[in-house]
Amino acid sequence: MTVDGRAAIDGRLMDADARLMLGARYGHFTAMQVRDRRVRGLDLHFARLEAAGRELFGAGPDRAAVLGSIRAVLGDDVRDASVRVYVVELDRADADRPAVIATAAPPHHLDTRPLRVTPVVYQRYLPHIKQASGFQQAHIGRLARRAGFDEALLTTGDGLISEGSITNVGAFAGGRLVWPEAPMLHGITMALLERLDVPQERRPLRVADLAGFDQVFLSNSWGVMAVGSVDGVPLRQDDKLMALLREHHDGVAGDPLD
Repeated sequence: MTVDGRAAIDGRLMDADARLMLGARYGHFTAMQVRDRRVRGLDLHFARLEAAGRELFGAGPDRAAVLGSIRAVLGDDVRDASVRVYVVELDRADADRPAVIATAAPPHHLDTRPLRVTPVVYQRYLPHIKQASGFQQAHIGRLARRAGFDEALLTTGDGLISEGSITNVGAFAGGRLVWPEAPMLHGITMALLERLDVPQERRPLRVADLAGFDQVFLSNSWGVMAVGSVDGVPLRQDDKLMALLREHHDGVAGDPLD
């Protein structure tokens, strides 16, 4: 008898499809919030998957395959969920073609309290790609939470901010929206906020600069979150600016999945 390819988790044998995921070491993904079977910025998700697919595999995934995987994981009854779409290389017969895999979890409900963040010196390799393996960022985020923070800001050694471990960073100064001028993942929610009708610019942004802004915020697929402090140092809070950001984000119509 052969046991090639057999795997178990917590004492239970895994089925063949689950075992394939154990071989997923190379690829990319996108994360989205599904509400009433709609997704904000769905075309931006497709563009992200297309661009990363061309760079990593020579071609982007088929759009129909992406939608098919999302619909399959939602089934006919799930209308709200946190969905991830992975395009990954698997250990299988057609390994020259990456697999398109969707996962679903309960929907994330935004925490509206100001968040506590801490800077961590770390810069991602190929930061513009949302990479399927995320050990370093997951570890950084876990350490930040253990220390009592909600998120980590990824910086260079001299404090130049690029992004959060799972977020983009933005700030307002005198009515102008400022984004870091640094290598980063261009997030979907960031792209939606760039459509906001206010003056915007990119410039080098350091941790030491944050206390001088009218409002610092984070964004990801969950939405827009105020930053209340950095390493315990309080930051200014402007409810009107946060309302402006959230109203713009929430006002973006979701694109149908069906």
